[in-house]
Amino acid sequence: MVRSRSLPPKADTPKASNQRTGGFALIDSLKRHGVKHIFGYPGGAILPIYDELYRAEAEGGISHILVRHEQGAAHAADGYARATGQVGVCFATSGPGATNLVTGIATAQMDSIPMVIVTGQVPLAAIGTDAFQETDIYGITIPIVKHSYVVRDPRDMARIVGEAFHIASSGRPGPVLIDVPKDVALAEFDYIPVEPGTVRLIGYRPTNKGNPRQISQALDLIKESHQPLLYIGGGAIASGAHAEIKELAELFQIPVTTTLLGKGSFDEKHPLAVGMLGMHGTAYANFAVSECDLLIAVGARFDDRVTGKLDEFASRAKVIHIDIDPAEVGKNRAPQVPIVGDVRQVLMDLLRRCHEIGVYGEPSQTQAWRDRIDRWREDYPLQVSDYPDAISPQQVIVELANQAPDAYYTTDVGQHQMWAAQFLKNGPRQWITSGGLGTMGFGVPAAMGVKVAVPEAQVICVSGDASFQMNLQELGTLAQFKINVKTVILNNGWQGMVRQWQEAFYEERYSSSNMEVGMPNIILLAQAYGIKGMVVERKEDLPDAVAEMLAADCPVILEVRVKRDENCYPMVPPGKSNAQMVGLPKRPPVQTLAELIYCNCCGAKTVNSNNFCPECGTKL
Repeated sequence: MVRSRSLPPKADTPKASNQRTGGFALIDSLKRHGVKHIFGYPGGAILPIYDELYRAEAEGGISHILVRHEQGAAHAADGYARATGQVGVCFATSGPGATNLVTGIATAQMDSIPMVIVTGQVPLAAIGTDAFQETDIYGITIPIVKHSYVVRDPRDMARIVGEAFHIASSGRPGPVLIDVPKDVALAEFDYIPVEPGTVRLIGYRPTNKGNPRQISQALDLIKESHQPLLYIGGGAIASGAHAEIKELAELFQIPVTTTLLGKGSFDEKHPLAVGMLGMHGTAYANFAVSECDLLIAVGARFDDRVTGKLDEFASRAKVIHIDIDPAEVGKNRAPQVPIVGDVRQVLMDLLRRCHEIGVYGEPSQTQAWRDRIDRWREDYPLQVSDYPDAISPQQVIVELANQAPDAYYTTDVGQHQMWAAQFLKNGPRQWITSGGLGTMGFGVPAAMGVKVAVPEAQVICVSGDASFQMNLQELGTLAQFKINVKTVILNNGWQGMVRQWQEAFYEERYSSSNMEVGMPNIILLAQAYGIKGMVVERKEDLPDAVAEMLAADCPVILEVRVKRDENCYPMVPPGKSNAQMVGLPKRPPVQTLAELIYCNCCGAKTVNSNNFCPECGTKL
């Protein structure tokens, strides 16, 4: 955490023409940092700030979106930030208002999303007295923010806002909290603005440039590899490294897999793409990571949902790990070549080095590897279930992908999230989901933030019947501000992923996961909020319903009643390696390293079903 301190209080000064309140300094500083939209909910302690916001909105250039619950404000600011790469901003009052933000703050922290969160607080003299709606939000959020402030002097306000934006958006991005006591917001002082980019923080200097020697070592490993794999995480999205990843992959003909948060960093229609890896990743991505001889991790943190059984994850591979956060490098897997730096900058330097010394990939070097992955792709494709009398969840996602391929998609968390990740192929920043924290209720408010950020784009939230009900009150926000978000609910009457685990690992003891009773009537619910509701029960009606939803010039909820007991496959069971997936299509057994032998002549690995080495022709 970055350390900073406020200046000591100064003696009162005569009132001058530029006397402003702490609340004015906050709003003016936000405007100077380019903030155009704030998501929030007012209350007593933060009213002085909202009073200044009222004046600023009247002048133009900044607007406030009134959410129905503070958690919605945090998720909306999060979605705004993910879609734009800019800092998202949300407001809440003290006490329950501030604590309602906690889940959204933790979601942003886990996924490295730049946000500035402003909370009201009781007056300075009341702090520590258990005053009405007093909560130590500073202390509560210490584990889930990148940095935090309590403003004790209004003269510090502009500097603190400048520092907060710099910290939130530089290095590994993350949320920054600013807690403002009510009397500090009301206090008048001689206001001196602080312009963006002028803040200097002692002891906070994120490393952007990678070490040249380590970059050269990484290049040596890439040149030597016959079975390399690029493993791309959310850091590539944060740094905007998609063009450099494409160039590196094509230069050396390296297959590319992404994490859930890395989706969009590489075109999944590209022949080198192998899709998402991990617990519900593609079979061919999981086989590839299990058998690669070089794993190039770019902005990824070796999360347990990706690695499966950690000591068997890419167990025969050398590892290059590129990440801006030194705490992540070597945390879960020790790399042969660690490179700390902004991943886009590191890849640019690596590619520049390639061109300087004339190193270019030889396609034949990875041809056998790519052919093998293509065979896995053919033998173990993702399955779209088709039933004569029911809609499969996969069919809904495929229909959305066909009719709205360029939309921004948000999701909630569960089976629908994994199906969406498997079948949607989005561009950079067009795939927005809660990865690290796995927050149900994220989808609708996040979509709200995305639509505010990119009003001309089609924005679709894919949700489940359980997740949708966690923040459905934000339909009121969509209606009030005419935020044209489309929400598609895959309704199977369950907490789907919970039910799948109970079926697989708890002997079908479905404890408190049945949601069939209690789902609101979507038509009536939508009417109550003054928006459009639709329900589809027959698969022949699905294409027209999706087209009607997309064409509507208003918020729409489309509930699709899908097959009730469909499971999401492939799946890596807990405690298993990525190669030990369940739910694969019935195909010939995959050829894994356990079935490979080594040629005694040249040392090449080859499949045991062949009598001769494909490299040197020696009889095995």
